[in-house]
Parts: sequence; structure tokens; C-alpha cells
Amino acid sequence: MFESTCGLRFRSLDAPRRFRDNPKVVAVDDIVLPPPEEGVVLNVATLFDSPGPFEIEIGCGKGGFLLSRARAHPEVRLLGIEWANKFYEYAADRMARWTVTNVRVLRTDAKHFFLRHLPPACVSVLHLYHPDPWPKKRHHKRRLVQADFVEAALRAMLPGGRWLVQSDHAEYFEQIHTLLDGHPLLSRIENADARAFAGPEWSGTNFEIKYAREGRTIYRAAYEKRDTAL
Repeated sequence: MFESTCGLRFRSLDAPRRFRDNPKVVAVDDIVLPPPEEGVVLNVATLFDSPGPFEIEIGCGKGGFLLSRARAHPEVRLLGIEWANKFYEYAADRMARWTVTNVRVLRTDAKHFFLRHLPPACVSVLHLYHPDPWPKKRHHKRRLVQADFVEAALRAMLPGGRWLVQSDHAEYFEQIHTLLDGHPLLSRIENADARAFAGPEWSGTNFEIKYAREGRTIYRAAYEKRDTAL
């Protein structure tokens, strides 16, 4: 274990062999972002060393999609949001080991972050893959995708920005589908999902791989933000 200058503790993992002697070093501190203070709206341009289209993945887990997307498209700037501490730490360390410089990882509540800390019209693509379905009815209020979050997400998205959704939970996917399909600022688009955005080596999120092996159906949808509401 080692401690970053942000006070976070990480398990040191072996880098891929071909990178062990690479003079280019990326520290975990270069990857992690501290949660913004209350009342602070982020200046997205200051999060990265150079400009580029800004994308967010909510629930990035161990960072498999982030890593594949970052390596395949170095011109893109990616922010991964993860609440589970062990996955957040793993994802941050993983990005550092692979020396990717166009990813940042943040441990925070995604809904609060979108409601309070993102400026308008900054996100070009929003990736939401297998959000927690909170399957018990009494827990449905904890689900991320509700009307207030949809409005916050659309405020943060650029016109023409895309929102990609993937889930293995039919009832929750239907709820998401109903909210997004019925929104006047969104239009459904075809042939746009995580597989089209990741690198060629990517085989799916951990949940996607696990549930596909179990024979579960994977539900996918993609939307584009209109310039003006219908």
C-alpha cells in the first residue's frame, strides 16, 4: 500500500511489462480528483493538461471501459465517477499503471455532482452502463435516473451530445427508457453504444460479461440531445 498526497491509500499493482521501463510516469495523484467543495462549479478545462471533448462515465467500476476508450481515443478527455471506494482506488491505479493522461477519476455521489458541480453545456458523451437497479420497491427512490437527474444531465450536455445507457435489469431499463424517450430535448439514435466507443480489444463491462455468461438480456439505448426542445 502507498498513500498519495491527497491522503488516499492505494494498493500498488504491477504495471504491464512493456511499460515497466517506460520513462513516462503517471502518478495516481495525476488521475484522482478531490470531491469539489460545496458551492463550487468545476471549470472542466482545468482538469486536464490540454483541451478535448469531455466525456463522463458514471459508475466506472474498475475502469475497464475508461481505459479502453482513453487508449483508443487520446483526444478525448474522460472523467470516471465511482462511489465504491475499492473500485475507485483500483480504477485510479489502473490508469496510472497504463500511463494514460486523458482520464480523471472522482469518488463522489454522481447525482449530487451533476446537480451542484457541473457547468452547463460541457459534456459531449455521458456513459451510463449498468447503474445500480435497487431492485426492491422500497429502494426505488435511490435509483440514479429520476426526473431531476435527467434535467441536470441534460443541462450539462452539449447540444448534439450523446447519452448511452446499458442495463441488465429490464424494469429499471424500462423506467430509464420512458424518462429519456419522452423528453423533448432527446432523440433516440441507433447503432451507438459502448461497443462503438471503446477500443477493439474491449469485451464489455464486468457486469456485462458476467450477466451475458448467465444468459441475461443486455438492454441498450442511445440518445442525442437536440439543439431545441420539440
